[in-house]
Amino acid sequence: MTSSRQPGGRAPSMSDVATLAGVSHQTVSRVIADHPNVRPRTRARVLAAIDELSYLPNTAARALATGRSRTLGVVSMNSTLFGPASTLYSIEEAAKQAGYFVTVASVRSFDRASLREATTRLLGQAVDGLVVIAPLVSAADALRDLPKDIAIVSVEGDPGSGDAVVRVDQVGGARLATEHLLAAGHRTVWHVAGPHDWFDAQGRIAGWQAALQQRGAEVPPLLSGDWSARSGYQAGQVLARMPEVTAVFAGNDQMALGLLRALSERNRQVPADVSVVGFDDIPEAAFYTPPLTTVRQDFDEVGRRSLHMVIDQITSGAGGAGHVLVDTELVVRQSTGPPPR
Repeated sequence: MTSSRQPGGRAPSMSDVATLAGVSHQTVSRVIADHPNVRPRTRARVLAAIDELSYLPNTAARALATGRSRTLGVVSMNSTLFGPASTLYSIEEAAKQAGYFVTVASVRSFDRASLREATTRLLGQAVDGLVVIAPLVSAADALRDLPKDIAIVSVEGDPGSGDAVVRVDQVGGARLATEHLLAAGHRTVWHVAGPHDWFDAQGRIAGWQAALQQRGAEVPPLLSGDWSARSGYQAGQVLARMPEVTAVFAGNDQMALGLLRALSERNRQVPADVSVVGFDDIPEAAFYTPPLTTVRQDFDEVGRRSLHMVIDQITSGAGGAGHVLVDTELVVRQSTGPPPR
């Protein structure tokens, strides 16, 4: 392979790439900018030369020439929760594959002041567009204050807004979980919900209720948690004392973990006495005791669709609108079965 250093020890330039590929300087520039008017064979030859020379495009110069930095700003919660963290990772990976850099601004809460400060900081770095991971109800009002002249996509945002939103189908996922338990023969399904100020939790409650009502099953009282295993354990201490409880849908896998612990302490066997379904399919879910039946969210697809939506706004110059729903998948393991006889 040719050394990445040229005579005199200098780094390879665009002219070096053009010479090696046998094309003009302008053609190399078009390939780097992903311009459509380049023949496939020519594009392949230029990309091979870039790879051989280990050429790194001058992004600062390209930004001056095009008016675009190929950098996206992402506003995210300062959270280690599986959903928001996985969403952020998926957006970063999708951006990398599309040739974009990502600058992240974390906020502790989605109030107007925090969101304004974060977006001002990102816009000051000349980002081409913004992706806001906004699963809390409090974000809905704050998002309305953002500038209207920049590409913006909300991820897991308000399902009732008229803005550009990419969401996992929380309602559909909760229906899958509830219908799975009803199909196994359970008369009804109890639900340990996430915080009411999260759109995710609201959607899962709605899907659970709709599935029960469609089957004419009783809708039991709702138990609420905060996404933590501790809150699932606390709800499980209540449910484990109720012999009529044979099926529980937990709002996420962490709460399901706490629920399993509480049931075990009361000698309620899973799934012989009580069936349990979670939501998320965290990496540890397959190693719970027993392995957890759960609803998988396709975070990779969320990242791809979010990125495509914001790039479409950047290239078209049009404002963002429209909702994208990403499907879920039920992953059946050993924590569910028929009710006890």
